Amino acid sequence: MEGANLPFVSVVIPVRNEHKYIRACLDSVLCQDYPRDRHEVLLAVGPSEDDTEEIIREYEERYEHIHMLLNLKGTISCGLNIGIKAAKGEYIVRMDAHSEFAENYISKCVEYLLKTGVENVGGPMVARGKIPFQKAVALAYHSPFALGGGKQHIKGYEGYSDTVFLGAFRKSTAEKVGLFDEKLILNEDDDFNFRISEIGGKIFITSEIRSIYYPRDTYMGLIKQYFGYGLWKVAVIKKHRRPARLSHLVPMMFVLFLMFGGLLSCFNKGIRKYYAGVLGLYTALDAGASFKLEVEDNPDSLMLRLRLMLIHFLLHVSYGCGFIVGILQFRHYPEGAQKVCRRGQSVDKPV
Repeated sequence: MEGANLPFVSVVIPVRNEHKYIRACLDSVLCQDYPRDRHEVLLAVGPSEDDTEEIIREYEERYEHIHMLLNLKGTISCGLNIGIKAAKGEYIVRMDAHSEFAENYISKCVEYLLKTGVENVGGPMVARGKIPFQKAVALAYHSPFALGGGKQHIKGYEGYSDTVFLGAFRKSTAEKVGLFDEKLILNEDDDFNFRISEIGGKIFITSEIRSIYYPRDTYMGLIKQYFGYGLWKVAVIKKHRRPARLSHLVPMMFVLFLMFGGLLSCFNKGIRKYYAGVLGLYTALDAGASFKLEVEDNPDSLMLRLRLMLIHFLLHVSYGCGFIVGILQFRHYPEGAQKVCRRGQSVDKPV
């Protein structure tokens, strides 16, 4: 298809406090080979403490297909829904401010939606870093030891999946499943894709849809993010009344072991030996995973791998702690989620 025969596409980007990344993101959007008269870019901007709004307004004034929408609640799910409701396009391509996109990103999303007939398509999450800490976090995103080896984290994977990074879908599909759940501050994409599966829809990943994601670049930002993932994973599980997968439970069990095993080992020598042995096994597995992972030429490879070992530990403990708090917080769904939203607890994410 060419020119006027191409379907009209609405790119939706929820944004909040993205001074570091929004220019590079928008510059990559402006380089898209999809005709500008056949797509629009809708940025749902949450209340920001930096100059994010001013930067976006600058782009909006220069390019007539870029539009800023206000997202007063500031959460990702609310931002996505604001963008989808305002969209003129038949197709929605979700993008993230922490990412940069290949010039054929929109084209490939539309191509695979039409070619496969599935309800949601996307590419693998390919993470990169600009500073040493961020480079180590990026490695963790492709480490099965860190995140359990989900298909969306396998760079060359092509095929069906239960979820996808970002995603592109028909506006009618989003309306059919009820848009994004605004009670969910995080893991809104898991919930959205689960509801697509419930109506018999399929989700497809292809490495032809290419983007680069820049993860958190501070320890506290990473801890906060993965605590939130663990917390809101419980909300999604409670909402759909489905059992948690083992990969969801392992970090929680690890945290409980650290807490109670550490306490009991203070009073019993046998438990102390067992506790030390398990920690030694974890450290060995962590080191094995960190040093086995392929690393592009890096003069500081040893420090990168040592830092990755620490990041593995932080991801597991942060997620596990969040999951434990989630069990307590979301004893009843959706009341627990609504209480959190009313308190204004939000976590910045890429989405």
